[in-house]
Amino acid sequence: MECKILPWLRKQEGFLDLIILALPNGSEVATISFWDQEANAQAYSSSGYPEVLQILEELLDGIPYVKTFEVVSSTFETITRRPRPEAENQAPDAGTARLAYRSYETSA
Repeated sequence: MECKILPWLRKQEGFLDLIILALPNGSEVATISFWDQEANAQAYSSSGYPEVLQILEELLDGIPYVKTFEVVSSTFETITRRPRPEAENQAPDAGTARLAYRSYETSA
């Protein structure tokens, strides 16, 4: 994943970061990708994600699933909070994070 998919992801518009989690025995893997805008995450989901599944096909023994979240808060320095468009005219503390957060989880 790190050799093929990560370099490819870094070239995708709006890609910010990828976290790969695995059980110590390698029986399950979860990845979390961070995107600057929901539209870029959706574009990846519709065009890029199927390509990634083809690359990982031989490693998968289950059907991966996708969940989409909004980042509410983060201590990662590279993940910045952005106000929602409707919150831009409100008080500074009224905005909430608007980064797309996608979780791709599967059994390996």
